[in-house]
Amino acid sequence: MIKLFLYIIVIPLVIFAMDSININGIFKKNKIYQARLLYILFVFSISYLICNFIYDLIYMVR
Repeated sequence: MIKLFLYIIVIPLVIFAMDSININGIFKKNKIYQARLLYILFVFSISYLICNFIYDLIYMVR
């Protein structure tokens, strides 16, 4: 239950932080869907890492 709560908080924060990166500038002009897919994968992977870090940190302190 704690991890679900963490994901609900962390995913919007990661999306907000990732908005500052211009991923479309890295890709070719006709590769829009690949850039969006990479953006989504980055958001999920960074959210996973942050949630596990916070979860481990909480249980290490206990």
